Amino acid sequence: QGLLVESGGGSVQAGGSLRLSCIVSGDTFSRACMAWFRQAPGKEREGVAALYLGGSTSYADSVKGRFTISQDNAKNTLYLQMNSLKPEDTAMYYCAADPSTYTQIMGCLGPGYSIWGQGTQVTVSS
Repeated sequence: QGLLVESGGGSVQAGGSLRLSCIVSGDTFSRACMAWFRQAPGKEREGVAALYLGGSTSYADSVKGRFTISQDNAKNTLYLQMNSLKPEDTAMYYCAADPSTYTQIMGCLGPGYSIWGQGTQVTVSS
């Protein structure tokens, strides 16, 4: 069983940038995909970005062109670079690993992961 620990959240003004980090323990990097999710108050958790074992990526339409998911295997860390932040990006951000078979088939942005971090808060002011 892996462990995920996020960091890097904070408060920024609209148009600013943040880079979230997720330190990964165990063998979770070897799973089919990992992803970043976010959940705003009163809203459902949504997939933001996914990174596949082969290196390809997928993004929610709302963040395409602004967010970039990547990993550093030497540091066992998953990243989410967030640029041109908007107030609607305000949410708790979570990294996730160990997707279900169904989630893998559906593209890795679905919520069917068994390992979750504790979350890091991102607040964007206008």
